[in-house]
Amino acid sequence: MIEHRLIERMIAVMRRASAGMEESHAADVPFTDAAIDFIRTYAHRLHHGKEEGILFRDLARRQLAPEHRRILDELIAEHGIGRKTVTALDGARSRYVAGDKAALADIVSSIKSLVDFYPKHIQKEDRHFFLPAMRYFSVEEQDRMLAEEDDFDRRYIHDLHGGIVKRWELASGSI
Repeated sequence: MIEHRLIERMIAVMRRASAGMEESHAADVPFTDAAIDFIRTYAHRLHHGKEEGILFRDLARRQLAPEHRRILDELIAEHGIGRKTVTALDGARSRYVAGDKAALADIVSSIKSLVDFYPKHIQKEDRHFFLPAMRYFSVEEQDRMLAEEDDFDRRYIHDLHGGIVKRWELASGSI
């Protein structure tokens, strides 16, 4: 849930940025790039990666109460909605940079969708799911999941930057 607080801070910045783009009638491409990178890298790959790859995986092996199963299924579907929305934002950004100034409306619309989506999604996880979900695990199992999340974090940073280097190596003909 600590990671949610950083996502909420970025969402607040995105809210202000989308208003500024509407007011100026111009996209802030560097900010849009940063927002896309933050949501894809931090929210989706790192944060949702741990939720889906550790917590949700382990919960799927448990006999959940119908309410918790329903919420788990909703959260998984919502992660997909978030990914699709960022893909739409990235496409609108590409069209805008290529000269399609009408794509500004799609950039703003996608950002507004994310700004509307994430607080509700986070509230559902924080208030209605994470704490009740912990009751399905013993203290030892919770400790094991936390250790696995720490290991995920350590590996992730190396995988992320290794991928960056590999892309540049391929682009430059080094490999």
